[in-house]
Amino acid sequence: MTDHSAPDTGEKRPALIPATPAGIARAADLLRAGRLVAFPTETVYGLGADATDDRAVAAIFAAKGRPQFNPLIVHVPDLVAAHSWGLFDDRAHDLATQFWPGPLTMVVPRPANSALSLLVSAGLDSIAIRVPNHPVAQAILRAAGKPIAAPSANRSGAVSPTTPHHVLESLGDRVDAIVTGGKCMVGLESTVIDLTGPDAALLRPGAVLPDEMERLIGPVRLSAGDPTAPKSPGQLESHYAPNAAVRLNASSAEEDEAFLTFGPDRFVFGGTTRLNLSLEGDLNEAAANLFSHLRSLDQSGARRIAIMPIPDVGLGLAINDRLRRAAAPRG
Repeated sequence: MTDHSAPDTGEKRPALIPATPAGIARAADLLRAGRLVAFPTETVYGLGADATDDRAVAAIFAAKGRPQFNPLIVHVPDLVAAHSWGLFDDRAHDLATQFWPGPLTMVVPRPANSALSLLVSAGLDSIAIRVPNHPVAQAILRAAGKPIAAPSANRSGAVSPTTPHHVLESLGDRVDAIVTGGKCMVGLESTVIDLTGPDAALLRPGAVLPDEMERLIGPVRLSAGDPTAPKSPGQLESHYAPNAAVRLNASSAEEDEAFLTFGPDRFVFGGTTRLNLSLEGDLNEAAANLFSHLRSLDQSGARRIAIMPIPDVGLGLAINDRLRRAAAPRG
């Protein structure tokens, strides 16, 4: 009998797991076994590993090429579970009640004798933690029964992934499995607020806005952060970067540039490739499209991506934060 099976090329590819009950159970089994599983959240796809397993957490850093001084965010299904891994004051409780599940990460003190891997916190006495608002992420967290460390599922410093294809494109065989849950709705990483001191500090802007938090807990100062000793992800000076160079505040594009526009498309330019974040000037739509559009323009072969100004209000604060880091000098 002729064997019509595909030849074994020796090339390893991650398993693509559908977001079905059987798929969720398989993903949870892999996580408990110390494997790396990418899965969707409402923000971006995360590269998940058991946050209590030193070797599994170390595998995240190896797969991403991520500096080990850059902490990871721990994902849990609810506030009750979060209490096992972080110390929550009144401010944290108020924010959790209002914004969890959702795109808000809180940096809180880490309990003594915590079972979390020290690598998760990069050796700090704090922990970054959040409750994602995505049915697939929630199902995986509950099925795994473990806190899951899950930075964005891409090479460190590169454009974040918002589809399973982006994960496969960026990490390839560095991830054991990808749970296919469609496109992420928010499209930007979570807001990060530091609550380890008396003054709340915004470490990374996102979909939860500073004025929304201030109405609950009082003033939230903007932290400049320390890129050499970050307290949360997203604080490195160069981050979210495509391969092509990035030019901000552009009103037109040159012949060999791709062009990322925003709002009514009235621009005439010499380049060959352009994409619009939102023809209607909708910042929510722009945020959801940002990373996928950057990836598409990066694949056009342009030497540089020119980007129109984005209003620095509301969700535009988070979009501009990502763009400034994408345009920063690279080491």
